[in-house]
Amino acid sequence: MELTYACLTSAGRVRTNNEDAIGFWEPEVEEQRRTHGAVAVIADGVGGQERGEVASNLSVEVALKMFREAKENIAPRDVLWDIVNAANLAVYDKGMDQRDKGRMATTLIVSIFRNTEVTIGHVGDSRSYLVQGGKTQQLTADHTYAAMQLKLGLISVQEAAHSEMRSMLMRSIGREPTVQVDLYTARVNQGDYVVQCTDGVHQYATDDEIAEIVTHATPDEACKQLLALAEKRGSDDNLTVQVVRIDRVEEMMFYRGLPIYREVAQQMSHEVEVGNTLDERFQVTELISRSGMASIFKAIDTKNGETVALKVPFMQFESDPGFFSRFQREESIGLKLKHPYVLSIKAFPEKTRPYIVMEFLKGQTLRQVMQSVEKLPVDDALKITGRICEALEYLHSQEVIHRDLKPENIMLCEDGSIRIMDFGIAKAAGLRRLTFAGFSASMGTPDYMAPEQVKGKRGDARTDIYSLGVILYEMVTAATPFEGNNPYAIMHARLVGDPVAPRKHVPELPAEVEEIILHALERQPYDRYATAAAMRAELDAPSKVHVTGRHERLQPPRIWQGRWQSYRMYIFGMLVPVLAAVILYLVSRKK
Repeated sequence: MELTYACLTSAGRVRTNNEDAIGFWEPEVEEQRRTHGAVAVIADGVGGQERGEVASNLSVEVALKMFREAKENIAPRDVLWDIVNAANLAVYDKGMDQRDKGRMATTLIVSIFRNTEVTIGHVGDSRSYLVQGGKTQQLTADHTYAAMQLKLGLISVQEAAHSEMRSMLMRSIGREPTVQVDLYTARVNQGDYVVQCTDGVHQYATDDEIAEIVTHATPDEACKQLLALAEKRGSDDNLTVQVVRIDRVEEMMFYRGLPIYREVAQQMSHEVEVGNTLDERFQVTELISRSGMASIFKAIDTKNGETVALKVPFMQFESDPGFFSRFQREESIGLKLKHPYVLSIKAFPEKTRPYIVMEFLKGQTLRQVMQSVEKLPVDDALKITGRICEALEYLHSQEVIHRDLKPENIMLCEDGSIRIMDFGIAKAAGLRRLTFAGFSASMGTPDYMAPEQVKGKRGDARTDIYSLGVILYEMVTAATPFEGNNPYAIMHARLVGDPVAPRKHVPELPAEVEEIILHALERQPYDRYATAAAMRAELDAPSKVHVTGRHERLQPPRIWQGRWQSYRMYIFGMLVPVLAAVILYLVSRKK
């Protein structure tokens, strides 16, 4: 197995010391990699006074040492059982040597990559994910009290995500002289990713976001983006992530008692690659980007010499009804839209396989610009937002609601224009409603979703206006309106409260600009701008905006409101039998 490995660890924005620890090792000789494999280790220390830091580093050191010294061709599960138990005993003994300082403990994940499989030994609440075919599968199960509640059906996924018990470990390394180890095995293919991270990261990113980040960036860049996302959403913990890309896998077979290794071909057979000519017309010259579900290529239209972009889904997804419907929707909506600020889709009906022919753009996404320039000048932010409004005016006039407006879907082109892109989950008149699994794929992206989307409603033009308000807020403050300890909490907060006033982040921000932002971010759709045109009029002349004092009426999110809404049905359900019994008793007495 050949791997590309990257990692990144940080104390985070709040803590002064880093109690996380990581390690990776693989033999330099290919034959030893075949028989031994490679190992990735991640640990999150528990305890104060730097005791957690000692525990995590010790467990990683033991794991790496034992893996290097393990005999060849021993089953990975047997190696993992020995490693985790040895690490547990080492941390326990170290704690007992200094009992006056209190116990110490750590979480631990040890993953062995060999042949066609990854095998994982796991204790605690750090996580291991497999990103395969653009979809994320959590391989490990958290050993926390909240996770136990969730398994028993006592709480919902959303409640578990912001439960006070979500960090209460039920199992850890070093707490007792023996430990129960969970072991997992998953088959991996060329092009898959294994992502391992501590809770300081995974509590702030959705499965879909993890898949999108690792499949759109190099492993090194993906690590940076995942940590940046956790910090942006307010993580107050240490932050650690490992990304392992599977570049090549080999299957081991035996012939006359001797092992023989055969390379396993990539699952995506007959894929379009640079140098190919698609349908005897589009000569593919360059790979622009590749996600978990599709590739985007630069190509030359040999019929007229025009440079175009091709979005080509992988073969394995062409038979997926949900993905194929979304792909068709993106093309059908794009073909009906003709506006200088909307990505142009070109009609080409004579296709031998699904793909979309698009105009080729030079420039940067708004997200890339915002990463380079933390806070945009206010005048620039207003002008960019005004142009986006102009595009939205047109979309809405065509009865198209984007529903996933975010900086990643806005291109700032080198010629000074903009483009709105990606209509995969857009709502358009005449198209049937699609159903997808997972909120991020079906309703939008957590930071930019309108309250009505969180409630599962389809939304209208004012839904896009809300998302645009979030984008403007972020451009001028370098923050998002709502923060929380996980994406579910962020979405829930906008249902039970208002955003932080922009001028609390940037006191020098003009009051008129703050008024525009808060008008777009009103919780109730009928309180927002009725149209994109109305918002653009104020963006074009901010000095004429009447400041109504919206910032003074903001109410911070009150989580107890949401909990009351969740629990009141249970309370009422218990009270009904009691009330019925009282009524029957009173009636019987009258008789």
